[in-house]
Amino acid sequence: MIENQNFRPAQVIGPLGEPLTLDSLPPPGTTRWVVRRKAEVVAAVHGGLLSINDVCERYDLTLEEFASWQRAVDRSGMPGLRVTRIQHYRDLYERQQKY
Repeated sequence: MIENQNFRPAQVIGPLGEPLTLDSLPPPGTTRWVVRRKAEVVAAVHGGLLSINDVCERYDLTLEEFASWQRAVDRSGMPGLRVTRIQHYRDLYERQQKY
């Protein structure tokens, strides 16, 4: 992450390879979080477009909620963000850690 640097890029590469800017991110106050929107916000933080504090304030998220999105992307990519599959990917990750 580029979080501690003084500059912020004008755009970063999104989860589907498209350029993301502040204007193309989900609007502040978004309450319906589909996989693509979550992945875009995580990519914005990874690329330095927004800080974690900015994201939590802009979208009214807790730090734990955003951190769970980051873990899901790191472990399983975008499919890990699917709410209906959380248990499946958690079990898969735990099995991989054993071997």
